[in-house]
Amino acid sequence: MVHTTPWCLPSPQARVVFDCSARYQETSLNDHLLTGSDLTNTLVGVLCRFRKGPIAIMCDIEKMFHQFHVAREHQDYLRFLWWDGGDLDSEPSVYRMKVHLFGAASSPGCSNFGLKYLASQGQGKFSKEAIKFIQRSFYVDDGLTSVRSTAEAIRLVKESRALCKTGNLRLHKFVSNDEGVIAAIPPQECAQTKDLNMALGELHIERALGVQWCVEADEFQFRVVVKENPLTRRGVLSTVASVYDPLGFVAPFLLVGKQILQTLCRDKVSWDEPLPKHIQPQWESWLKDLPHLAALRIPRSYLPSNFGEVSLYELHNFSDASFKGYGACSYLRAVSETGQISCSLVLGKARVAPTKLTTIPRLELSSAVTSVRIGDIIRGELEIENVQEYYWTDSKVVLGYVNNDAKRFQTFVANHIQRIRSSTKPEQWRYVNSEDNPADGASRGLTAVQIKESNWLKGPNFLWQQNLPHEVGMVGEEARRNTL
Repeated sequence: MVHTTPWCLPSPQARVVFDCSARYQETSLNDHLLTGSDLTNTLVGVLCRFRKGPIAIMCDIEKMFHQFHVAREHQDYLRFLWWDGGDLDSEPSVYRMKVHLFGAASSPGCSNFGLKYLASQGQGKFSKEAIKFIQRSFYVDDGLTSVRSTAEAIRLVKESRALCKTGNLRLHKFVSNDEGVIAAIPPQECAQTKDLNMALGELHIERALGVQWCVEADEFQFRVVVKENPLTRRGVLSTVASVYDPLGFVAPFLLVGKQILQTLCRDKVSWDEPLPKHIQPQWESWLKDLPHLAALRIPRSYLPSNFGEVSLYELHNFSDASFKGYGACSYLRAVSETGQISCSLVLGKARVAPTKLTTIPRLELSSAVTSVRIGDIIRGELEIENVQEYYWTDSKVVLGYVNNDAKRFQTFVANHIQRIRSSTKPEQWRYVNSEDNPADGASRGLTAVQIKESNWLKGPNFLWQQNLPHEVGMVGEEARRNTL
């Protein structure tokens, strides 16, 4: 039986919370429910596609789980007790949920299947764009997409609403950076927060899957409220984890906080023990720098509004490592038919180096594998045809490993090289000088001010040149000799 806790919100509406993980006699409802296939689109993929076009659209499915009914023969699994009037001394009534509920392990799989099935039933009746939007641009009940023009956006919204209506699903809480799109949507279906923001003299900030999106400026921002957590290992973890950054825009900054946490773990400082004196100044400096993230402005769209038709897309992946950490970053470079160039950070990763001492070449190899994995994710999620891919590293040893077919390597090296070669070709790998490698920040860490002033967000200067250098450094036969 589902355990329920009735509680009242500040609003007049009362809601019931179902805790399907609550345990009784060493078991819970979720222990007996099948989750089904994972049909949820990846959060990173939805956000990456949200940045492709200049016109952005965001919406929500009203009470998504409750729109999908539970088969009659399965409703007994969702029985719950209810005491009328909250009198726990009275005899409880037994009810059954007829719809899927928030908190059940089976709900996401069933609801996502229902949503995708509904979209597939629209084949031949609705446009391919509307069907693809429902299938690929929703993360559970939140839909995010971007298109090239206002007319295309209006048409997409109209058809998507009509498609969802065939399954009694309501798309609402629409938000867009284009006033023409909002004007074409019934007011009751739009988010009602803009007037409040304007009355307070603030820009309209929406949360796009947790990422703060300034709608008017069409930029991603970071507004971090620093809570007064205790100066303990538990407080450090809580503060570092409070910065939500799924795309890695501030990965070099978070790396410094993670390094402090790793030091506490390595020194075996207990969870509620005060920070050691040699760590406290580092932590206070990081905390003091945290509000400076508010100065960062990351354009939501990969391309400026006046960019024109794109003639060439390139994906440039950089990797680097140091004794402090290792990481990678990927940039989408676009060249227009008129010769304009745009370069944007797509995804970044920064990881602390293992506590077990290892060599820089091995860390460089680990960062190269991270770069390849990021490239695989972006290639699969961004959905751009004929994109050219390049991989850059400032490690000549890594280039030697990648280009060497004549020598057998130790297990660690061999496994990493196999992973690299499973997704890339040796001719895609190039050398970049350390001073031009933006992944240097992901391996050493940066302050908020340094992120703004460095090439982390915009990429190295040579990516903004009309003609890319064919080779920035050493590749091929010369690299191969480094491992012989």
